[in-house]
Amino acid sequence: MDTPLSDANGVDCLYYAPGAASMLVHWLLIELDVPHQLQRVDTAAGAQKTPEYLALNPNGVVPTLVTGGTPMYEAAALAMTLADRHPQAGLAPAPGSALRPQYTQWMFHLANAVQPLFRLWWYPQEAAGAAQADAVLAHTAPRIEAAWSRIDAQLAARGPYLLGEEVSTPDFYLTMLMRWSRAMPRPATDWPALAQLAQAMRARPSFRTLYQREGLEEWA
Repeated sequence: MDTPLSDANGVDCLYYAPGAASMLVHWLLIELDVPHQLQRVDTAAGAQKTPEYLALNPNGVVPTLVTGGTPMYEAAALAMTLADRHPQAGLAPAPGSALRPQYTQWMFHLANAVQPLFRLWWYPQEAAGAAQADAVLAHTAPRIEAAWSRIDAQLAARGPYLLGEEVSTPDFYLTMLMRWSRAMPRPATDWPALAQLAQAMRARPSFRTLYQREGLEEWA
């Protein structure tokens, strides 16, 4: 893997794979107009497990954001950091504000309660072995659907965004997760308030730029 394209000129470098969890960080870099460079990681070829990449991110996954000469990881943490560094964009309530606890709650909920379910869905053999893969899938799909139902109820009652009238970082995160469900028996857009949110987020110019740069086409 190449040497990190990190801030010789004060420019962050994002290690990413198209459509993966790095998508959230890439999207926010575009939305916030943060100067950055991209380093694609060929996850299909196992580039994320090479010694060079593991020296940056010992978890062996994307994203990794090299910023200030320091590699950082965890998509939710990176998203929150970027939003806090650019308060003028209004994507994160200020610390101490009335909405900050809800903001933190939704970011942690998506990271801890929703995103891990997709790992089970895509790699069911990791949890219980190949012989139990079908059972894992059978138990995981209803849990993802239950998560959509809870979030849809929140949006219907207090939306159109997770924090109310204004878009914030959790909405970007949620949209990425909804995209991941597109080929499931019941995609997130089967729920009306979630479908409305997905439509609004996909209409953002930054989303179109993201798709162009990552070479994505489906769910556009």
